[in-house]
Amino acid sequence: METYQKTDWLPVTRKEMELRGWEQADIVLFSGDAYVDHPSFGTAVAGRLLEAYGMKVAIVPQPDWRGDFRDFTKMGKPRYFFAISAGCMDSMVNRYTANKRLRSDDAYTAGGLSGARPDYTSITYANILKKLYPDVPIVLGGIEASMRRLSHYDYWSDRLMPGILVDSKADLLVYGMGEKPLKEIAALLLSGAPFEALHELRQVAYLRPATNEKDKGNAAYIKLHAHETCLNSKRKQAENFRIIEEESNKMEASVLIQPVGRMEIVVNPPHPPLSSEELDKSFELPYTRLPHPKYKDKTIPAYEMIKFSVNLHRGCFGGCAFCAIAAHQGKFVVSRSKESVLKEVTLLSKRNDFKGYLSDLGGPSANMYRMQGKDLDICRKCKRYSCIFPKICSNLNVDHRPLLDIYRSVDALPGIKKSVVSSGIRYDLLLYSSQEALSAKSDQNAIKEAADKDRASREYTQQLIGNHVSGRLKVAPEHTENSVLHCMRKPAFSQFIQFKEIFEQIENRRLPEQQRNQNFRLNEAQKKENREGKARGRQELIPYFISSHPACGEEDMAELAAKTKTLNFRLEQVQDFTPTPMTPATEMYYTGLDPYTLKPVYTAKTKEEKLAQRQYFFWYRPEDKAFILKALHRLKRADLIEKIYGKKPGKV
Repeated sequence: METYQKTDWLPVTRKEMELRGWEQADIVLFSGDAYVDHPSFGTAVAGRLLEAYGMKVAIVPQPDWRGDFRDFTKMGKPRYFFAISAGCMDSMVNRYTANKRLRSDDAYTAGGLSGARPDYTSITYANILKKLYPDVPIVLGGIEASMRRLSHYDYWSDRLMPGILVDSKADLLVYGMGEKPLKEIAALLLSGAPFEALHELRQVAYLRPATNEKDKGNAAYIKLHAHETCLNSKRKQAENFRIIEEESNKMEASVLIQPVGRMEIVVNPPHPPLSSEELDKSFELPYTRLPHPKYKDKTIPAYEMIKFSVNLHRGCFGGCAFCAIAAHQGKFVVSRSKESVLKEVTLLSKRNDFKGYLSDLGGPSANMYRMQGKDLDICRKCKRYSCIFPKICSNLNVDHRPLLDIYRSVDALPGIKKSVVSSGIRYDLLLYSSQEALSAKSDQNAIKEAADKDRASREYTQQLIGNHVSGRLKVAPEHTENSVLHCMRKPAFSQFIQFKEIFEQIENRRLPEQQRNQNFRLNEAQKKENREGKARGRQELIPYFISSHPACGEEDMAELAAKTKTLNFRLEQVQDFTPTPMTPATEMYYTGLDPYTLKPVYTAKTKEEKLAQRQYFFWYRPEDKAFILKALHRLKRADLIEKIYGKKPGKV
């Protein structure tokens, strides 16, 4: 394992700046997360990118915002601007549960301690810096800024908030992945251009005085309903969201302009997706891949989870209604080259603390590696929010062969005992038949290629379950009822049942005969072995489910309880729907409307309604039984009582 010096990390103190011979940083980057110099942490990525583009970057992780603000002045005034990222999560999601209770821990803080970041971190940091350094520009980035760039519903204050530039008073916002915009920002500023020149760049947003000017000819633009209009009309907010999502999902998007008060927010179109070569360069920057030494022996839980994992790609074309990945990383999947992946695995294998087990070879969805449109000209004209819902696009190249090749090549490397896939799997892609999607006019080459892809999907499924599961395989059906699943933009539950049958068939072939159909409880040592990939006992299929999602009623949850019980599941991985900025489900929660049809959508909102739905997950707990029985009588669903509890209903 390499020996590192403090100068191998970006500086976090004045002394570390002096060790590098700096009198002044070009950019001082404030982060709501602890500083982990790893490509899975956005602050490190932004810092290393700017460094690679010729900038001197200092980092202030988790500054104290409650005292005398010395953390905000210790690095001095930067030459160009202050940068702010709330961290790898929206700060309000990080700090609060779905019930709006403060969380007791923070995975992105040393020691897992809560309270190291404020509410609305980007706004809080920016307001402090504006008071201390009113003449220094501020640039926002990261997922919090990205998802709050225009009017958005904030669940924790229960109000529609304006784009984050308004309350933060920041001068620029970079949204999405930062490689291309940060490169252009660095080039312009280093060439001597004024900060205002950055307003012309792609993938940035800024505030300007409201104007009635027509388009200046730089690009097509769309004027959204004003923030004040949306405050008075939820329908107008829903109409805005549809435009925002469609433009976010296009390869060639328009400028978006939203008036707010006497100002207007201008959101320039995103850059085209990165190439594999560009993504490789980002992952191969000189990261130490370790937390900064300032944390000494304290563990950072989020780092512990990913330190022996490898990210294969970015982006997701699933388009799930409750998910923010596509809105931030993009709908179009960008994959690393095989060579880049193997290089990173080799680096990991040489660490002293590496025991031979890779905890994940994955991505936002583990089995989307190298999947994209067959004809990119068709993709350029497309504005669909999903490539696989309501059905898989005929232009999508569903091919698991490149991923199979990655798995085999990684497992063949010296020092690798087992590689695990911990990221979620899209089983609808595994069940898809390229042959069935062929037209009657397909030639023999197309027929052979489709047959090869289908064969690879079956082989991938076999390899995944047989060799790359660490005791538990995670999948996310999310619900059982098709009306709810349609609102979620998820496939029918029948596909999950089909995949479950395949999983069990492969498991039975994999296990020795004496272990087949054997249900046994694992002790803690065995569970640990499973997590580390050492155990060869029975593997579990672990489904994830959501309650209180838009379009989900109490009766839908009762059906979920009955159907999952019939499938012999006692659910563990469950959550109550939490509205997060800039997702379709959040817009439905706030407006009560489907933004595409403008038809009403029911959503559970009160604590009582949400608790009533959540309790159906735990039908097997004695303390929940009386409530569920009473509720099912009220719903006049005596049939479900028998399905769940195996007896005819009596009086409660």
